[in-house]
Amino acid sequence: MQEWTKIKRTGFLPALLSGALLGAAIPAVNMAVRSGLYTGLPGSPLQILLEANWQLTAMINLLLLSVGACILYHIEYEENAMQKMRSLPVRESCLFFGKLLILLLMTALILAIEAFFYSFCAVFWFPEYEALPFELLTAFGRFYLSMLPAVSAALTIASVFQNMWISLGTHVLCIFTATMLPGNSSVLALFPFSLPFQLSSRQPWSFSFFLIVTVVECTFFLLAELSYLKYRRSFV
Repeated sequence: MQEWTKIKRTGFLPALLSGALLGAAIPAVNMAVRSGLYTGLPGSPLQILLEANWQLTAMINLLLLSVGACILYHIEYEENAMQKMRSLPVRESCLFFGKLLILLLMTALILAIEAFFYSFCAVFWFPEYEALPFELLTAFGRFYLSMLPAVSAALTIASVFQNMWISLGTHVLCIFTATMLPGNSSVLALFPFSLPFQLSSRQPWSFSFFLIVTVVECTFFLLAELSYLKYRRSFV
């Protein structure tokens, strides 16, 4: 795949994998230092771990994927590579979807690494936890779905700005805004960069509504990108 060949010249994979290990280590470090605060709490062990650590893990995930989106488009704008590519028989929409596929695969890999560490903590500190496989798949499957609108938005933003730092600054502003929104507002929680912070136990909506919101937001950003690509030549 051409996109994989391009990112070999960047720090894309090392940066995202290192960040994934950092996010995954949060529950392990927290439990190693303060396990007494959590082992006696009632409820599902995985839910206890997520309540204690997921907010920081989700923020790291969003920052990682934002950086990844910026890197993927920086290599296109660097040294006017984008202008040269327009002379080739390659549709820019294919370029965008190729990069989106890479980010989606990296999202799955990051969450898989974190799921492994969360499951390790659950088994190590809560040894009699039999429902772990089902709860783990359910929780992290939902986290993956919640990341899709943010990933789509991040890549769309990165495709608009030639300056990588403007794109990254916009992403950081969106993430910061998401952390400042009131947690008890079911409407503001639908902000694409807010969805990854939401735990299933705190969401006021049903799974079907959550799924519809995810599809609608992803479709919106994909259509916005296609519209932008259609008219790019007239203002770039």
